[in-house]
Amino acid sequence: METSPRILALDVGDRRIGLAITDELGLTAQPLFTLHRTTLRADLKAIARFIRQHKVTVVVVGNPLHADGSPSPQAAKAQAFAEALREQQPTLAHHLLDERLTTLEAHALLDAAGHSSRTAGRSHGKTIDRKDLIDQIAATLLLESFLSDGKPTLLPDPDA
Repeated sequence: METSPRILALDVGDRRIGLAITDELGLTAQPLFTLHRTTLRADLKAIARFIRQHKVTVVVVGNPLHADGSPSPQAAKAQAFAEALREQQPTLAHHLLDERLTTLEAHALLDAAGHSSRTAGRSHGKTIDRKDLIDQIAATLLLESFLSDGKPTLLPDPDA
């Protein structure tokens, strides 16, 4: 089975970074985990380790713009983080992608799935904090947006 280059998406916040990655075929976005931020250096080191382990070749960082498309204060922070990552990982392709409404959509998805506002579920015997899961889902939505690039994915015509 041939593998495609892996794409990593980051939903960068002040306290957490949600991560999502493509599957080995590069077709779907999978939530990974939420990195609890400490220092910029430590955050970049943790992400670099993950990039190496999973042979990531493309990084997408969410750019949280205002509804009217103007930069938000958080957008400046995300852009600064993206630039620091670009400097540390110059051989990768880097993209900054509009992430308006991904967090709202992530909340709506969890609410529709019946998850409470405090905890999101269990994984490996541990309770997952809803905030952590929201960041992962937002990163996944960001990656799905990047993969689709506004175009629907069409399956091959079985009659062709």
